[in-house]
Amino acid sequence: MDRGYDADSIREKMEARDVLTQIPMRKSRKMRVGVDHSLYSLRNLVERCFNKLKNARRVATRYDKTAESFLGFIDITSIRLWVRLLST
Repeated sequence: MDRGYDADSIREKMEARDVLTQIPMRKSRKMRVGVDHSLYSLRNLVERCFNKLKNARRVATRYDKTAESFLGFIDITSIRLWVRLLST
């Protein structure tokens, strides 16, 4: 999550579910809350991966009827992104 989700109510709900929150605090926040920056950077990496996968129109709109064909196309899109990364 980004700074827009920095609210005590959200943090309390996540804590009740035993979720480790990594939300950076707003600059105007009076009670300071720490963030594990290495974990936050991994979250950002995963978020960017999903964004690149959604550039494929078929993944973003989910044309496929079955979960198997949808996951197969995610595999194909991931391989295409990986090959593109290797070629640069």
